[in-house]
Amino acid sequence: MLRRIGILISFIMLSQIGFGQTEGPKKGSLVIVGGGGATDAILEKFIALAGGPDKLLVIIPTASGRKTYNQNAGIAERLRALGASDVRVWHTLDRAEADDATYTAPLAEAGGIWFGGGRQWRLVDAYGGTRSEALFHDILARGGVIGGSSAGASIQGSYLVRGDTKSNQIMMGDHEVGFGFIKNIAIDQHVLARNRHFDLFTILDQKPELLGVGIDEKTAMIVKGNVFEVLGPSYVLIYDQGFWSREGSRMKNLPDPDRRFYFLREGDRYDMSKRKKL
Repeated sequence: MLRRIGILISFIMLSQIGFGQTEGPKKGSLVIVGGGGATDAILEKFIALAGGPDKLLVIIPTASGRKTYNQNAGIAERLRALGASDVRVWHTLDRAEADDATYTAPLAEAGGIWFGGGRQWRLVDAYGGTRSEALFHDILARGGVIGGSSAGASIQGSYLVRGDTKSNQIMMGDHEVGFGFIKNIAIDQHVLARNRHFDLFTILDQKPELLGVGIDEKTAMIVKGNVFEVLGPSYVLIYDQGFWSREGSRMKNLPDPDRRFYFLREGDRYDMSKRKKL
């Protein structure tokens, strides 16, 4: 009972100041995939948002944990097969290189970058607070696109889900800050394929101000500004203490707001700033 009262008080306080603190990029686009491989339609959307097949696309596979990668790593070959003419795999574990203007030159030229899967904390350790991270944000500022799958999805949020170096089952770990391409959000992945759809409550119980989003495999959020659209065969789960259903909710027996989530499918659109399905 005391816990429910505390949650209710937090909900009232947050309602008074407004949930509209979740913000997407002011310019550019995000392609955020829940792991399991991106479909051709998602990758074609990524190429288009980067400015077309002639634009430089940079693949960053660092999250997978290897020391070196060849030029076919990650989705590089698939992008080339889909018509992209300039695809480069770029990676370093040396923070001095991540801060070097010459080494990071491809980032300054790219129309889009893509973060591959693995462990998201490796991206923070390699690039967080360096020139590289600033250049990631610059790509959006000049109207480009940032994409990523699995670890490359969670890293795009402000709160870093599953960021612990010991285990990906620890939801709130020793790395809690993502790159923040979307502010005031926690993004989980593989949610239905791995039965993770209750895991985000671990974070939201402690940080109820965050918008929680879980993305299933082969499915993406296509983000422009504060609005995203679902693309792919599965679902995006929304944890905003509200509820939405195509058949309404008047006759449903819903759980408490702090234990609710609902599903969006391909073509559905959602306003993150208003926390409302459009």
